[in-house]
Amino acid sequence: MQLHTRSWGEGDRVALLVHGIMADHRTWRRVGPALAGLGYRVLAVDLRGHGASGRGTYSPQLFADDLAETLPAGAELAIGHSLGGLTLSLAVDRLRPARAVYSDPAWHLAGPEDGFAVETFARFKFASRERVRQMNPRWEDADVDIELETLAAWDESTVLGLAPLTGRDLLPAAPVVPSLVQLADPSFLISAQRAAVLESRGFEVRSVAGAGHAIHRDDFDGFMASLDGWL
Repeated sequence: MQLHTRSWGEGDRVALLVHGIMADHRTWRRVGPALAGLGYRVLAVDLRGHGASGRGTYSPQLFADDLAETLPAGAELAIGHSLGGLTLSLAVDRLRPARAVYSDPAWHLAGPEDGFAVETFARFKFASRERVRQMNPRWEDADVDIELETLAAWDESTVLGLAPLTGRDLLPAAPVVPSLVQLADPSFLISAQRAAVLESRGFEVRSVAGAGHAIHRDDFDGFMASLDGWL
């Protein structure tokens, strides 16, 4: 599936941005322009079932196939957040960016044994402004507004495509390209033990102190600072 994309900048270097579940390209409202200011031409997708992209059957592999079909291979940089990190890791062998950044990637999805219920997750589509603000006290008002807009555009049945993977270890065996794993503090997706495994497999791992899961929205300055040497 060809995905809807948003672009910033006209630089010679290309950067790719892949959002997490429930979001779309608008989650990168500060990151896209910042990278463009560093000389990148930035391309951000809406994954299938999100934003202005099409609907259909959902699975991480299909999300990854869409990336490979839509985005150019050989970019200088690719960043994937949460589900976008998982999706990027499944497409990175085809996209072959010079560097990949996995921002609090969804490489471990909670299962029923962790108290996770797919139905509960899907119902977050109808979360109130108060609920979004309560869960994300550090967000700017613009990010709360965008979250409500992207929830309205999101097909909540995308969650069903992730259900078969809950409770499974999805950590990549090795980085395909030089790769940074950027973690929230604490991360509910990548434990300290899993972070140590990733380091042993050749990933660089950095945490952004005090940041929540959506690091780029919780602490934009910390997000950018943690990319030192990778941009």
